[in-house]
Amino acid sequence: MPEQRVWDEATAKRYDTPGEGMFAPEVLDPAVARLAELAGGGAALEFAIGTGRVAIPLAGRGVPVTGIELWQPMIDQLRTKNTAITVLQGDMATTRAPGEYTVVYLVYNTISNLLTQAEQVECFRNAARHLRSGGRFVIELWVPELRKLPPGQQATVWSVSPGYVGLDTYDVLNQHVVSHHFRFDDTEQAQLFRSPHRYIWPAELDLMAQLAGFELESRHADWSGAEFTADSRSHVSVYRLP
Repeated sequence: MPEQRVWDEATAKRYDTPGEGMFAPEVLDPAVARLAELAGGGAALEFAIGTGRVAIPLAGRGVPVTGIELWQPMIDQLRTKNTAITVLQGDMATTRAPGEYTVVYLVYNTISNLLTQAEQVECFRNAARHLRSGGRFVIELWVPELRKLPPGQQATVWSVSPGYVGLDTYDVLNQHVVSHHFRFDDTEQAQLFRSPHRYIWPAELDLMAQLAGFELESRHADWSGAEFTADSRSHVSVYRLP
């Protein structure tokens, strides 16, 4: 799948769902509150800032926010809502933003958009380059649902709601997954959006952090601080630079 077709202009315009989904207050507000707390009065850098879902309300709390985003259509969509946030177009594994930050963050599984282990390790190293001593790198990431895959089955359905079905197809040999998002109505027409990812176990993520000089400070099941357990479907991990 050509990756440049994933985050095109049409996708960017459909990305925002104000008040619903990942834009719902019960999803967004705890993330913004936690990141504002971790910023501690300093500046924040968002890798893969997208359309500003988190950055705009975080800046609204008085936190100076800078963003890095690879895809121009996402930046263009952000600019329809906010023109003050500095955004650099580039890859989150290599692009250098000016300044020094108390927190760098990646939300909503976006580190998995880097499709090789080497790129994901470089993302940690790039975060370390931007942080002051004692700064934190925060990652929100899903836990691969491989326990749901019986022998011979390659897909899991992870969401079913009116007008929507979400499923993942796994390539366990190469640690890759493609997320399929089907949206439909009462007609015979349906829309399919697909995105490729490289999934990461929490233990592998911790090793990437160590390679970049970080240590794990905390891990919770969500932004509100729920306990992370073997049954958690995602986690928010905070890594600290000594």
